Amino acid sequence: MVTTISPDRLKQLLDDDEAFTLLDTRPEESYDAWHVRGAVNYPFGADETVDDGHLDRIDELVGEDDRVVTICATGISSGTLATQLAEELDDREVNAVDGGMKAWSGVYDHVEIDVGESARAVQLQRRAKGCLSYVVGCAETGEAVAVDPTEDIDEVKAAATDGELTIAAVIDTHVHADHVSGGRRLADELDVPYYLGERAAERNLDLEFEGLGRNETIAVGELSLKALYTPGHTSEMISVLVGEDAALTADTLHVDSVGRTELEFSDDDGDEGARMLYESLHRTLLAEPDSLTVLPGHVTVTEEGEFDVGEAGTASEKANGNAVSGGEAGEPVATTIRDARTGIDVLQLDEEAFVERLADPGAKPANYEEIIEINRGVREMDPEDRTELELGPNNCSA
Repeated sequence: MVTTISPDRLKQLLDDDEAFTLLDTRPEESYDAWHVRGAVNYPFGADETVDDGHLDRIDELVGEDDRVVTICATGISSGTLATQLAEELDDREVNAVDGGMKAWSGVYDHVEIDVGESARAVQLQRRAKGCLSYVVGCAETGEAVAVDPTEDIDEVKAAATDGELTIAAVIDTHVHADHVSGGRRLADELDVPYYLGERAAERNLDLEFEGLGRNETIAVGELSLKALYTPGHTSEMISVLVGEDAALTADTLHVDSVGRTELEFSDDDGDEGARMLYESLHRTLLAEPDSLTVLPGHVTVTEEGEFDVGEAGTASEKANGNAVSGGEAGEPVATTIRDARTGIDVLQLDEEAFVERLADPGAKPANYEEIIEINRGVREMDPEDRTELELGPNNCSA
């Protein structure tokens, strides 16, 4: 009988460098687009039967590993393969990941971030998608805000508990396109204010929020948070300055790139967003002190399932230990203004070259139009459909 393991158990096996072979039974194109770090593609249908040819090939792939783990989209075809392998490979332990990649999409790491003596912060890393959200608060009082929470609000509340913080407000930096926001629901559940940039009122939202104006501040205990207007990725985008030491830059500035600009503005009007973004970067964020820590809203997840921190991230790691090392999840994802300015190639371009570069940002996030409508409050979402909507990498970088 095959034993299933949870996605969190798979995460533990990966983090502990356990010796095992992970077989991904999805079609090659699905595997190529997005897979768990270290997985080997072995397409296998739910109705297939393991024969000697399968066993010979799998034996080659597994080598000397005593454990075989299978994974697919939802756990069906991988479960079929694992069940048959368990009968044939009596000298090895065989497991299937319960819920497959759909369940893997909901695995998080809670990472403490150094944001100065006056503040305390936890970075929530959604391992499969690279979504980054935060609970940031006053080191003295423990009062905090949740910034860009995903729909997995229990994770956000757990992160607050881990950081000995109490959520007193919720901020969404913009109307997200790659994942369903949990911001409004979290605020309702905790009975706390829910904020967006004030220009979100121009996007025909059908939900209640309090608008944050340019340079408006929120007091969180003894900590001051300032809203910086940084449009480009979206027209209402804000970044959040945390005291004098850090900025939550959402999809304006990442550790390896900048946000794409055509999801709201459309392909035809993408240059409008690109020009907005150029100004937001060069006249607002890059005008901040060189030592300011940059905490982005996403990190790119490579086809190999690793975090891509680019030159700015690796440079920052050498300088102050704040960036991901070697693409490993579970370590802080951050850079500094100095390292972003010198290490991200697109920031070296003049405005016209910048606009031209952003004209072709690559594949769009899956189902982004539906996700935007859900986050605007104009479309209802069946909770059962949520993970299907969000499957795949975030694709928010240009």
